[in-house]
Amino acid sequence: MIRKFQQSDLDHVINIWLETSIITHNFVDSEFWNSKVDDMRNIYIPSSETYIYEDGEIVKGFVSLFKNTIAALFVTSSNQGLGIGKQLIAKSKEVRDRLDLNVYKENVKSIEFYKKCGFKVLKEQIDEHTGHPELVMIFSS
Repeated sequence: MIRKFQQSDLDHVINIWLETSIITHNFVDSEFWNSKVDDMRNIYIPSSETYIYEDGEIVKGFVSLFKNTIAALFVTSSNQGLGIGKQLIAKSKEVRDRLDLNVYKENVKSIEFYKKCGFKVLKEQIDEHTGHPELVMIFSS
């Protein structure tokens, strides 16, 4: 089930984000991700519109939207490939006509996922925080 974020979800969301970021973005030092936990907790999640994928009472994934940007889309590593990410993208498309996102160029699996969800590459740029190349992708209904 997908539902709106509640403050009681915050620790689950942070844990999913941190664990998955370290695994998925293994080309970025894990210390970078650990250094961003407080920003996620105090800035990014509170300023975003976040939806939770919950199975029973277990949070398995989330998507955070900031204006028309998918700022975060993460599914626990043990639940990837089960359609949860697609459902979270579908929810995002329900609440926004246009979406954009940035994804690391080295994250080939995620790029392919977003392409299957109808996103197209707009341009390539360098992420100012890590120095790694990233793609800007867009979706328009």
